[in-house]
Order: sequence, then structure tokens, then C-alpha cells
Amino acid sequence: MSAPRIVLASTSRYRAELLRRVLPRFEQQAPGVDETALPGETPQACATRLAAAKARAVAARCPQALVIGSDQVAELDGAMLGKPGSAANARAQLAACAGREVRFHTALCVVDTRGAALRDCSALDLTRVHFRVLDAAEIDRYVAREQPLDAAGSFKSEGLGIALFERIDSEDPTALIGLPLIALCRLLRKAGLALP
Repeated sequence: MSAPRIVLASTSRYRAELLRRVLPRFEQQAPGVDETALPGETPQACATRLAAAKARAVAARCPQALVIGSDQVAELDGAMLGKPGSAANARAQLAACAGREVRFHTALCVVDTRGAALRDCSALDLTRVHFRVLDAAEIDRYVAREQPLDAAGSFKSEGLGIALFERIDSEDPTALIGLPLIALCRLLRKAGLALP
């Protein structure tokens, strides 16, 4: 039996790098989903809804495939932290996070389009990041060096961002980068894929 077509519903290079750890061949497609949170939506609900929406949007144009959607929402004191988009916003976000705990809700959805009816399954990971107390000079150096403008929370844990933390509490260290591989492997095995 041949391996199914695997499609990552994301153009993120970070998610693609993670997926390559467990799958040598897959496609990437942009889901084209509006990622705006709904009024009153919790961070967990937002991440879960968007992961499913991304997977389903790509699944609609990918027959005979397993489609992987993922989304991550950062939360500080119940408020969602978006991607900063500018160095000034990144510095402000990091200053707000300094000495505090930030929660990252990383949702995953796998949609199987190989049968007569769409089947999907999902997972949600919670990672708690405990930031060190950071002074303005540390924040300035970090933002200038790593330019974390496209990262929720204004850091990249796979890079120099790891130096900003006291500790990380998580069941899956890959979730913080944006694709929880432990949960993904479980969902792919459930869909019939042999891993490892």
C-alpha cells in the first residue's frame, strides 16, 4: 500500500522544518483563512478553530490526502498576543512578558479526504513559557539580532529566544515552535500512517 498524499496547510517555514523531522515528503499549501479572533473567543478556542479552518480549507481542494492544519495563540493574562510586525511592537511585547508566564495554545487538526466522508481529528497543546526579568538593553539586543517580527510573543525559541526564559513547561517541546509533533504522530498513526 502506498503512502498517502500529505499536505501541510501552511506556508510557514518553521512548521515545514518540524514536519520534515517525521515525514520526508509532503506538500505545502496556503489555507487563505482569516486569522482574526472572534469577539469573546478564548485563546484555546481561537487556536482550535483556526487549525481546523486551515485544514478544512486546504482539504476542500486536496482529494485523497491527509491534510494537516495548525495554529498557535499566545496568551498573557487572558489577552491574546499577536505577531508584532515591527521592532517597536516586539520590544513592547517582550517588556510586557518580562518576568511573567506566557501561555501558548497550539492546536492541530488532521483532515482525511481519502474516504467518502471527510474525517478529522484534533489535539491541543498548552506550553507555559516563564520569562526571565529582562532589561531594556537585553530586549533591544535580542530584537535587533533575531528580528522576531513574525513570531507570536516576539521570540523564536528555536533560536536566541531560548536565552529569554527561566523555563518552559510543556508535554511537547515542538509545540512552542508551532507544530506539536508528538500529537501529530499520534493523529497520523490513527489515520493509518506507519510512524516511525
